[in-house]
Amino acid sequence: MATVEVIRTYVEMRDPRDLRGGTSAPPEFRVSQEEPCSAELYRFLYREVGRRYHWVDRLEWTDEQIAEHLGRGNVTIWVLRHGHEPAGYFELVGHDDGSVEIAYFGLLQDFLGRGLGKYLLAAATRQAWQVGANRVWLHTCTLDHPAALPNYLARGFREFKKETYTVET
Repeated sequence: MATVEVIRTYVEMRDPRDLRGGTSAPPEFRVSQEEPCSAELYRFLYREVGRRYHWVDRLEWTDEQIAEHLGRGNVTIWVLRHGHEPAGYFELVGHDDGSVEIAYFGLLQDFLGRGLGKYLLAAATRQAWQVGANRVWLHTCTLDHPAALPNYLARGFREFKKETYTVET
């Protein structure tokens, strides 16, 4: 295993009017809330979207841990589908300070490079504002897809914090 230095960048949006672009996707794609979200689907989305980006924290969660997490009341899962096939997802988490975090966000491998990330991020951000957020935020890191941070900034998010840490890969 190698130790890799990672830069985590936090971005935020404080006004829904700052959201730019990403408003349309081909008609065969749709985003809907997965309610209830099964542990099986949650695990699949987390594993497959995060496979290339060192998403490891939740890989060992049991069905009970996933159910407990999703049952908290402040967590929602939204799935981008191409027909009936999952193409990507996002997880929103409401916080006590009134902010909504886009905690997880991404596309499955077969759907990368089609501009769908713009659409999905805009959908996640709009949904966060619709539930009454006073601020929408997320973080990304240098292990994520190279287009992630540029996409966030292009949609109107602004950087507010950076930190460096190391991981074993």
